Amino acid sequence: MLSPADHASAAVAVVGLGYVGLPTALALLAAGNEVIGIDVSEARLDAIRLGAVDLLPSDHERLATAGERFTLAADPAAIAGARTVLICVPTPVDRHLVPELEALSSACAAVVAHAVPGQLLVLTSTTYVGTTRDLLVEPLNARGLRVGTDVFVAFSPERIDPGNAQHAQDRTPRVVGGTGEFASLLAAAVLERTAPSAHILPSPEDAEMTKLWENTFRAVNIALANEFAEDCNGLGLDPLPIIEAAATKPYGFMPFYPGPGVGGHCIPCDPHYLLWQLRALRISSPLIDTAMTAIASRPRKVVRRARELLADRGRSTSGARVLVVGVAYKPGVADVRESPALEILEELAEEGAKVHFTDPLVPSLRLGAELLSSVAVPEAESWDLILVHTMHPGVDLSWLADRTAVLDATYRLNSVPAKAVV
Repeated sequence: MLSPADHASAAVAVVGLGYVGLPTALALLAAGNEVIGIDVSEARLDAIRLGAVDLLPSDHERLATAGERFTLAADPAAIAGARTVLICVPTPVDRHLVPELEALSSACAAVVAHAVPGQLLVLTSTTYVGTTRDLLVEPLNARGLRVGTDVFVAFSPERIDPGNAQHAQDRTPRVVGGTGEFASLLAAAVLERTAPSAHILPSPEDAEMTKLWENTFRAVNIALANEFAEDCNGLGLDPLPIIEAAATKPYGFMPFYPGPGVGGHCIPCDPHYLLWQLRALRISSPLIDTAMTAIASRPRKVVRRARELLADRGRSTSGARVLVVGVAYKPGVADVRESPALEILEELAEEGAKVHFTDPLVPSLRLGAELLSSVAVPEAESWDLILVHTMHPGVDLSWLADRTAVLDATYRLNSVPAKAVV
């Protein structure tokens, strides 16, 4: 059996090469590991080979210089060549806000089927409490691989902030919960090659709940920030300077900011894994439930405000030319997963508006059966309403200064005197 230090420097397989798996693989490459990247999507593997993926500049450099130490494969049997296997697959919710576990279950089943003695298996996907035991520990034991003796298992939630170089992996501690002390030490040794430290918890369940708490905390406070912004609007106040003033207090306050809604596969999804599990146990969590309901309804409030602004100008929503500025779910990324912009565009279109969008990072998106392309020169056209959804770094929006029909759902558009907010 290898020591934690020797184990950590051996080859690592990363199952799932999305916004978590690919940066994780590149961080391990930078640390000196050989990495086997596995993804069921051949299109994703081809995009990685071409470098046509959404990454921070530093990660693009790592990918360009990876060479033969980075092997790509679609067959999960390739994990047999690794000492450590990291499972990094998405855990979304469906349109009814119920966890979709198919991708996670399939990935874990494939890893269990191809695991070999001596390996460390680490689940990183955000999910319900008990997943690591349900999908890895019990199936491994059933297969005849004794967890804690033949193979080792841990949970360590991902902490990647896409598009944000200030929150790079090497600046963010990892949380680790193993199925025993040695499993925790192995996982910590591997992950500390990509992070400043590892905080060890007694069990996978503790680590799973830690991740749910992190994102539930954010969700509740974002819902509160949105509500506070509406309160300020009713009192004729701008919420941003008030929030920033409150943030000068060095204790007891953490700033959260209002916006058009919440996107990505973290905040709008993760707390529902907790609520789903609690409901099955007949445990109520009314504050979290209310916050998630508020988050889900936020895009509809943006649409309602857009409708009001059009009506104030004597325009019906039907037939109105509406431009949405920025459709990515957050600044600096090309990711539209769960983006509030999609629901906003869809609802406006259903009300008869002629919807368009402009986003330098998103060339096109599908709205129902229609494929919309980003408007290249939006300032050259006339719009009945311009709705600012995402402000990407470095994008010049000074052309909005003389427009009189602007809905700023970001609350950060200081250059437009006549703007309205939600």
